[in-house]
Amino acid sequence: MIKKNEILKSKILIVDDDEDDVMLTKDILTEAGYTSVDSTLTPEVAPALHAETNYDLILLDLLMPGMDGFAVMEKLKTVETEGYLPVFVITGGPDMKARALQAGAKDFVAKPVDPTELLSRVHNMLEVRLLYKKLHERNAALEASVRERTADLKQTYLETVVAMTRAAEYKDENTGDHLERIGFFCKETANLLGCDADFADRMFFASPMHDIGKISVPDHILLKPAALTPDEWEIMKGHTTLGAKILGNCRAPYLRTGAEIAQNHHERWDGSGYPNGLIETAIPLSARIMHLCDIYDALRCKRPYKPPLAHETAVEIITKGDGRTMPGHFDPVVLDAFERHSGRYRELFSEFGKCGEIAEESGKGNE
Repeated sequence: MIKKNEILKSKILIVDDDEDDVMLTKDILTEAGYTSVDSTLTPEVAPALHAETNYDLILLDLLMPGMDGFAVMEKLKTVETEGYLPVFVITGGPDMKARALQAGAKDFVAKPVDPTELLSRVHNMLEVRLLYKKLHERNAALEASVRERTADLKQTYLETVVAMTRAAEYKDENTGDHLERIGFFCKETANLLGCDADFADRMFFASPMHDIGKISVPDHILLKPAALTPDEWEIMKGHTTLGAKILGNCRAPYLRTGAEIAQNHHERWDGSGYPNGLIETAIPLSARIMHLCDIYDALRCKRPYKPPLAHETAVEIITKGDGRTMPGHFDPVVLDAFERHSGRYRELFSEFGKCGEIAEESGKGNE
């Protein structure tokens, strides 16, 4: 409910080219207790005045030379920020009343103005206007609260992601750098493919969880500097399904995407990957992106079983193949984006990588 004193404090603008009519209307309003009544004899300035003051009510004469009331209303619509045109028209003939309402006016009064009718209509219209403004303010506050709560919830998700990725990196000091880079690689790839911002965001935060299942792999296998035995290799491959189980059955979008990536990031486009030998688009896009980015980063970095490779060598292996890694392992669309923008991957690796510096400085000595 709007109190009377709130209505009387409302900001009112009178727009009329007849000075006598303006003075009459202003006198009626001020004698009734309205304390903020402005006026102009120049209709062209009304939109700018409203943009500056945000009037609660505009009393607008329709019949004016130059810019008539209908033209003023059209201009007012371009500056009205709340979507509610607070126009009360003063008109002559009945035909103009209908046209004025169609143009956006909320109410009208005929000339000559009857003071009692004017005050009654102004009061009613201001009450509605102020109620609308309060509703608008409450909706804005509610939206702000929802945004704040959403941000808090997202932060909680991200803290969970950080905790999960720390579990994956604690066995190997080089893994931490890898997890940081892989998020940037995956997000960049998603952007290059034209994916929406939400997907790219999920790739950035979910991809570092791809190897969470390795917490179950014994150190003597995970850090072994030589080739794995068949039994050891089976244990190593199990990190995919275990990672999916750790992250599975979660409602949080980052964790759901993380589980999807953990399960499938070693699947290959040609069906030669693991754990399920999925083929082509049966592999989720998130995992197809992750697979290529993971291979690039692995080639660039020093591992227990290999030295780091230069950028050019890594690109050649991925795009041309070396027997172990072949172009047919990758989604052709993802591979094409990588090849066309490979310089961007070099930049990201240089910015966030430590192990790549040795390979870059030594040229192609490690090839």
